[in-house]
Amino acid sequence: MKFKIVIFIFCFSFFGSSHLFAQKTLSEGTLVYNMTVETGPGEPKIADMLDGATTTIYLKGDKSRSELVSSLGREATIYDASKGTGVILKDYSGQKLMITLDASNWKENNKKYDGIVFENTGETATIDGLKCTKAIAKLKNGRSFTVFYTNEVTLNNKSYDAQFKTLPGLPVQYEMQSGKMKLKFTLAKIDYNPVLSSMFEIPKSDYRVLTYDEAKLK
Repeated sequence: MKFKIVIFIFCFSFFGSSHLFAQKTLSEGTLVYNMTVETGPGEPKIADMLDGATTTIYLKGDKSRSELVSSLGREATIYDASKGTGVILKDYSGQKLMITLDASNWKENNKKYDGIVFENTGETATIDGLKCTKAIAKLKNGRSFTVFYTNEVTLNNKSYDAQFKTLPGLPVQYEMQSGKMKLKFTLAKIDYNPVLSSMFEIPKSDYRVLTYDEAKLK
């Protein structure tokens, strides 16, 4: 009997340890999401121009860079969580704008996500080889969106995106409404290789610079 108990404890410890070691932590690396767009009949063709866009997130310590690339152009947000400051870079039709945000601007720009609550539905799915849990995100303004997240990968820097700061895992797939368009983002790649520090440098030329308050008046 003692022998059987020892075997059971060994097996439990082994498989328990294997599960723990299977979990990965991303302190530096890259996440790539593919975007698809759903619209009803007669919707503007802008949806077709957004379909197939990608969002790439670069993480390095407290710094992050989120970059959306589509046939319309390119938009990036660089954020330093240690300072609470960031910039938004817009490059559309040859016009390049830089919007600067101090810590108070950043909070104001993301205040709609204050108090966001994620309610698990109990539904699970395997997406791109990752076991995911489905949750409904509920905002204070009454809006909601769905998100599938995984616990198999954890992020050291969860401040890169205010909407997922309190999500108990890595977002793998999520849907959002933008006007009459439904946008779906699906994780396509996780890269654990180091990210160049230059990815988080603020451009010193080529951009027309606006403060956050100036940009709100445009």
